[in-house]
Amino acid sequence: MRVEPPALEGVTHRYVQVRGARFHYAEAGGGENVILLLHGWPQHWWEWREVIPVLAREHRVIALDLRGFGWSQATPGGYLKEELASDVLAVLDALEIDRVRLVGHDWGGFIGFLCCLRAPERFERFLALNIVGPWGDLRTSVRNGWRFSYQWLLATPLLGSLMQRSGLFTRLLLTAGVADRSSWQPRDRELFVERLRSRARAAAGVQLYRSVWTRELLPTLRGRYEHQRLRVPTKMLHGTADPVVRPEMVEQTRRHADEIEIEYVAGVGHFIVDEAPALVADRVLEFVGSPVRGADHVAANSPEPTHSVWP
Repeated sequence: MRVEPPALEGVTHRYVQVRGARFHYAEAGGGENVILLLHGWPQHWWEWREVIPVLAREHRVIALDLRGFGWSQATPGGYLKEELASDVLAVLDALEIDRVRLVGHDWGGFIGFLCCLRAPERFERFLALNIVGPWGDLRTSVRNGWRFSYQWLLATPLLGSLMQRSGLFTRLLLTAGVADRSSWQPRDRELFVERLRSRARAAAGVQLYRSVWTRELLPTLRGRYEHQRLRVPTKMLHGTADPVVRPEMVEQTRRHADEIEIEYVAGVGHFIVDEAPALVADRVLEFVGSPVRGADHVAANSPEPTHSVWP
């Protein structure tokens, strides 16, 4: 039986066929300025449920379900992060949207970085939430490798699929990823858990992580993106209670960006959109509504890394 996306006032659900898959997106608001929202694992467009109504007052908002997630088609392949970036650009082409303000969380943020590197002319601003860019050093990666052990489990074909289909592991990670467990309303959390119970979507989750450990991580650590500059004005918003993505990993993006601001939020975990939706909505509006500043101004006024704010 087909399950329809949950209803949210002011939101219309649409579908577009590109790159061999049917993609779902939730749309609200209107106007010339488009804000594109990209979710992470194990979520989908509903991650933005409390942010969309605020942004849609003055902007056209599009919350896209990535390939294999939410109500987008779960195909047998296509989960390399460069392929997922190609999906995003293809959706924009199909919708005849030349330029957007981009917001991405978790894998949606990582894919956002790749989109901005490949086609900077398509993105006016980029806000990345609790994610790192595609740059890193071996020492930092080795030191923090144990934090990603859950990914090794998810990347195992049979085990990773069973873990997602059971719902228990997904629910555990969603709960462990917030600093305040009361942030989750049971209905909202279960909307994410239930979508990964299907065989095809669980397999998509496995491929998302398996491709990292078998095909993408080593080339990235060897400098695949080392000589690519981030030209799009960028802000990174990071909850410091994130048990996986630590501030020292976030800081590595500074030296690869022309114009960047990093803001740390104490007492907020990985799922920052669910824990602090009002803050996220405020930062989106503040960032996309402010004038573009020159790189020299940002370099002179960006705060230095402050270890005292790290837990």
